[in-house]
Amino acid sequence: MAAKDGHGPLTTGDYISHHLQNLQACTSDDGNWVMNIGHNAGNICSGNPLAVNVDSMFWSIFLGLIFIFLFRSVAKKTTSGKPTKFQALVEIIVEFVDGSVKDTFHGKSNLIAPLSLTIFVWVFLMNLMDLVPVDWIPLAASAVGISYMKVVPSTDVNVTFGMSIAVLFLIIFYTVKNKGVIGFVKELTLHPIAPPTKGIGLIASPLMIAFNFLLESVALIAKPISLSLRLFGNMFAGELIFILIATMFSSGLLLGTGGGLLHVGWAIFHVLIITLQAFIFMMLTIVYLSLASDSH
Repeated sequence: MAAKDGHGPLTTGDYISHHLQNLQACTSDDGNWVMNIGHNAGNICSGNPLAVNVDSMFWSIFLGLIFIFLFRSVAKKTTSGKPTKFQALVEIIVEFVDGSVKDTFHGKSNLIAPLSLTIFVWVFLMNLMDLVPVDWIPLAASAVGISYMKVVPSTDVNVTFGMSIAVLFLIIFYTVKNKGVIGFVKELTLHPIAPPTKGIGLIASPLMIAFNFLLESVALIAKPISLSLRLFGNMFAGELIFILIATMFSSGLLLGTGGGLLHVGWAIFHVLIITLQAFIFMMLTIVYLSLASDSH
């Protein structure tokens, strides 16, 4: 494995830890912004709650811009004649997402279809970075003095939580939009157990309302948490397996050859996981927004 600061080879543990370390920026004790660019600066932002994972931000924004550029270029060049192969691919994706929205979302909104398309393609592109050999981009970054570089944004729990929190805000927005503030409050307090409205049971109504509020609040918060952790967990596990396989390449010809075969096999299988996780994130978002838009 590569040398660490010129003082000998990396151990397997050092190699794995290095690949799991983000390029971060944070404020130091004197109030200045610092980054863990150097080889010995990996923990400079450790424990700082305001640290920013610069690599995750960069790659997620970069891949989002690629999605916008590619789909916009296809939309501008769309023709009713014989389409190009890429145009045909884009049309298949759009029709697939549109069909999923029509089958699942029962409300009326012009936002859901483009939102679903954005989620599916954006998450897919972020997941797709997991197929890039783990050392290629970090070595290129190291050549220009950047020692840490994680290139799969969906293996960063901050990214997945950020997307799921945005979905949570949309759930609340669509609930209030379609049911009103009072309807939203009723959902949190009068379900799943309807409090008594007359008789001696009225005494227990405040307790039932508090119990309903506790249950429904937990259910509401659990939606973005499960949405983010499902994506993060699957992609992080996939990345870790690629890193473990990469450690075999420096262990001799026999293990290196075996590692190459494992890498190809896992990459082929991982294509299914990459696509499936993007699809699940999109579908659950549609389902949650459909439930929020249902006025019954």
